[in-house]
Amino acid sequence: MKSKIVRFATIALLPAGMLAFTSCSSTPKAEENAPQGQSATMVAAQKGVPGGTIVQTYKTTATVTAIDAANRKVTLRLQDGTKATFNAGPEVANFAQIQVGDLVNATVAEQLVVFVRKSGEPASDGETAAVALAPIGAKPGAVVANTVEVTAKVEAIDLDHRKATLRFPDGTSKTFSVRQDVDMTKAKLGDEVVFRTTEALAITVEKP
Repeated sequence: MKSKIVRFATIALLPAGMLAFTSCSSTPKAEENAPQGQSATMVAAQKGVPGGTIVQTYKTTATVTAIDAANRKVTLRLQDGTKATFNAGPEVANFAQIQVGDLVNATVAEQLVVFVRKSGEPASDGETAAVALAPIGAKPGAVVANTVEVTAKVEAIDLDHRKATLRFPDGTSKTFSVRQDVDMTKAKLGDEVVFRTTEALAITVEKP
């Protein structure tokens, strides 16, 4: 869980979530001049307030190259030139609408919010998910969002080096540097630091 919070795995999430399919095979096939996906990262923090927000997005397009209707499998050519075959789960209600040559547009966004929980504020550690699908008969499309919240506790404060060590629920600890504009003398052992990650995947299928 800690590694999931500390770093983003946006690109790695894409093949597994594309069109709500589950990958069953992948065959590398390099193609020259294949366009790559677009990614962007935004960081925001309020002066003097511990924590902040990081948002990373990744956009890509794949092309449907083959369809196995009997076994509900679709082969896609990704932007790096590789081909991958996916199993379409029962939640892909509009599978029959997919055709060879269709474009699959996918946008993955991940947001990490870090803040110090105020005294008396209730904890909400855990995971929530939401799914919205395209209407029956339309081209397949979906938006899937998942939020995970984990609370760590301050177990050590190093004022000289401006570092704070946090202990996570799994028993592991990690030391973080603290921004210069944050007054560390107000921090105390036992303070709760919340890590809230939200991952969202939006998929649309359209004619080229």
